[in-house]
Amino acid sequence: MLNGKIDLRSDTITQPDAAMREAMANAVVGDDVLGDDPTVQELERHTASLLGKEAAVFVPSGTMANQLAIRSLTRPGDAIVLDGNAHIYCYEAGAPAALAGVQVSLLDGERGQFTAAQLEAVLPPRDDHFAQPSLVCIENTHNRGGGSVWPLEQIESVVAAARKRGLALHLDGARLWNASVASGVSEAEYASYFDTVSVCFSKGLGAPVGSILAGSADVIAKARFFRKQQGGAMRQVGILAAAAAYALEHNRDRLTDDHANCRALAAALAKLPGLEVDAGGAETNMLFIGTGERDAAALAKRLDESGIRLLATAPHTLRAVTHLAVTAGEIGQVIAAFEQLP
Repeated sequence: MLNGKIDLRSDTITQPDAAMREAMANAVVGDDVLGDDPTVQELERHTASLLGKEAAVFVPSGTMANQLAIRSLTRPGDAIVLDGNAHIYCYEAGAPAALAGVQVSLLDGERGQFTAAQLEAVLPPRDDHFAQPSLVCIENTHNRGGGSVWPLEQIESVVAAARKRGLALHLDGARLWNASVASGVSEAEYASYFDTVSVCFSKGLGAPVGSILAGSADVIAKARFFRKQQGGAMRQVGILAAAAAYALEHNRDRLTDDHANCRALAAALAKLPGLEVDAGGAETNMLFIGTGERDAAALAKRLDESGIRLLATAPHTLRAVTHLAVTAGEIGQVIAAFEQLP
């Protein structure tokens, strides 16, 4: 519970606990732009190792991590291929066009997951009339797909089709920690199929700020240059890196609790009349709730008055995201609030 309310709008609303704040206060720092911040450097080394990559760069946000990957792996005038509901397309303010000068080619995946056949069908002939794709992006878990986890075999088939055409691959792994906990597939195994991978510390892991982009040493060197160009290079940022390091050490394994809470919420709401919930689709910590004929924003307002905060993502859809600031007991309170709705 935060500020007296059970807040399920997003896992980005978590706040540092006392132990994380202590780690931040005691962080050894330096000027990271000059390469002098040991806490940042250790976080980059450790995260690169977890992901099986040569190098990594710490950045303020997942959006910046994704956009640095796109810029480092493409040229202006290229095309990138991704699902039409991808975070990169829907929630990053047109950055692929604005920052990298690339156009997007969108696929209609199932819960954010497209197939090798869909990828092959959208690739244009090698002809001067067409923007040539140079990059394929996959999001795992997939936000607008309801926190869905890509099956490893589907990743393998998409990657094989992309490599056959000579395309690079980027993994938007903002919630890769959730995918790994849910599937039992290590983050490094997922990352092994991709040239670059972004991961976020400020969602389920509970840090206040920060993401990392990992890849080969050459690609990350390019990303560092673009980070500086885009204003993302920071000075004594070890204070934030310490929070991320704490989150990695203490909050990864407990993601299973968030997943269990999400399943419990889904199972209960699926039984209520007037709601449309796929209980079996609650793979990780995210649940989309269809409100039928009722206005989602109006329902969200009524729930807020009861101390429950959810996000209306469409006229008839609410989103709930479980996280470390919400207990199993509080999930019971959320269920009771829904049961009392007229």
